[in-house]
Amino acid sequence: MPVNPSVVQPPRSASTPPEPSPSRLSWVTWVVSFLLLGFFAWGQYASSNEGKFTSIGYSDFYQLAVDGKIDNVAIKGQRVVGTLKETKTVEGKPVASFSTMLPSQEDRDLLPLLREKGVRITVKSEEQPLIVQILVNVLPWLLIIGAWVWLSRRAQGMLAKNPLTRMVHGPTRRYEAEAQVPVKFDDVAGLKAAKQDLREIVDFLKEPARFQRLGGKVPRGVLLIGPPGTGKTLLARAVAGEAGVPFFSISGSEFIELFVGVGASRVRALFEEAKKDAPSIVFIDEIDAVGRSRGTGLGGGNDEREQTLNQLLAELDGFTRNDLTVVMAATNRPDVLDSALMRPGRFDRRIVVDRPERAARRAILAVHSRAIPLGNDVDLDAVAGNTPGFSGADLANLVNEAALSATRRHADTVDARDFTHAFDKIVLGDVRETLLDVDEKRRVAVHEAGHAVVAHFTPHAEPLERVSILPRGMALGVTHQAPAADRHLLTQPQIEARLRQFMGGYAAEMTVFGSPSSGAENDLRHATELAIKMVAHFGMSQNVGPVFYEHRNEHPFLGQVIATEGGTSDATVHLIEQEARRLLGRAADDAEKTIAQHRDRLDRLAAALLSIETVERAELMTLLGPSSSVPAKPKSAGLAALP
Repeated sequence: MPVNPSVVQPPRSASTPPEPSPSRLSWVTWVVSFLLLGFFAWGQYASSNEGKFTSIGYSDFYQLAVDGKIDNVAIKGQRVVGTLKETKTVEGKPVASFSTMLPSQEDRDLLPLLREKGVRITVKSEEQPLIVQILVNVLPWLLIIGAWVWLSRRAQGMLAKNPLTRMVHGPTRRYEAEAQVPVKFDDVAGLKAAKQDLREIVDFLKEPARFQRLGGKVPRGVLLIGPPGTGKTLLARAVAGEAGVPFFSISGSEFIELFVGVGASRVRALFEEAKKDAPSIVFIDEIDAVGRSRGTGLGGGNDEREQTLNQLLAELDGFTRNDLTVVMAATNRPDVLDSALMRPGRFDRRIVVDRPERAARRAILAVHSRAIPLGNDVDLDAVAGNTPGFSGADLANLVNEAALSATRRHADTVDARDFTHAFDKIVLGDVRETLLDVDEKRRVAVHEAGHAVVAHFTPHAEPLERVSILPRGMALGVTHQAPAADRHLLTQPQIEARLRQFMGGYAAEMTVFGSPSSGAENDLRHATELAIKMVAHFGMSQNVGPVFYEHRNEHPFLGQVIATEGGTSDATVHLIEQEARRLLGRAADDAEKTIAQHRDRLDRLAAALLSIETVERAELMTLLGPSSSVPAKPKSAGLAALP
């Protein structure tokens, strides 16, 4: 996902303390400054008063009073200050003004003595500076308020980190206009029809008044439907990048939580935020997680998912509808969505994002290989032609794996063999270090040679590209075929040719060794599934007729099941199985006849496989001779079609 560097904060190490907020610094600074100022003023006041008087003992003070040397005194609580009639020496130091402390118990003889000696007596309260008085009266309240503010902010921070609080707000991600969504339609290769439909959404978000002038309304919701990896999310980001409006993204599964009502509150919060920033786009990925059909009987009316879906329906086309907020969603399971979600006024525009055709695959490969140095022998058009059924994500992975293969070779460019290796790794897996004995290796070579001979000499079969007995993934060997063009339909002769090809390895083992091995299991499984589909789905059996019977291979309790909506009789199931067995038997007989007719070519190819393990297309044409299948393309990068 493109990321705008200007909005990404550098990571903070674990040892770096978090930076305090400016607001917290401001009030802490004011409180500390006020306290320091008060303490400074109090210190100045105390030091200035203490410097005027000389401290003497109470006995000396009493003796001075008896001798009549005191002129006046001021009593402030237990502290007495005063002046003498003339300077006297007390304890070896001259004293003109003095200060002393009265005893804790009242001396009843002191005041009569002072009056008797004619001392002017003043009684004062202990006065303090104004700032000290303010501090004494206000400081406790400041401390209480400061503590309350600190505790409040700390509680907010703890709640923000609390999973329960985050659960209510939800994990919605917001991207601001073009700064954080730099993807445009030009960055999305292929998907011309889908982009054409979405340009109308972009035009509306840019100029809503132009559409509203004649009373037109843009579709409220746009549902992107397609297999995984075909670019649904990328298209939604491209719409936001083209329109230059805020883009809110969330996954359907993120609405669902343990507590009932959380999902509905998240929906409300998401749409309220989107409406504040309208025009805007709300994108819900994997909407089938929350939009499945209701009324399944699980959870009743209090089911969290159903409440979330009800809230989503109300936001899409309720009393609070906002036509400047476009809702986009993506799913690869449109069949499970609730009918209320799909009605006009909600997700009333559906855009199919299918796997790319050959020209689109060529464009996607060019986009993903822009930063990769390609060798002179790489033909991206041939690579695109040999990867039917690949999605955009598959093609990106193919280019990446090819680049990694070249890196492991310490090469300066990515060559055709790197694409071949990447294709084999993605489709089949890495080469396994499986040690086969001589007999097993010969049987694998005969088996794969049987597939190749039958495919090469069967009309309507796809041309051969490569045969290998290198163990990859779960396979001990593989036969690759390159389609002449992208196929969307298969005719009955083409399917029958594929059946014969599946039975080629089994027939070769029966011809050469007289008995099959367990290595034919995968071929027989695929052949049986295809034969049952011919009879039960495609109407390619005269005895069964043009009828569709649902075929489920892996029922958890019943095993293989063939059924229709109204039920299927045992006789019909038996008839379908008989017809499938007949098709498979005929395909095996045809494969054995082809192998018997070209036994010399089978032996030559098996010997070559035992010698070099992998035989490419050019060597195959030399070993097998002219082909009975459809002609292959003039160019090839050494890749094969998906099995």
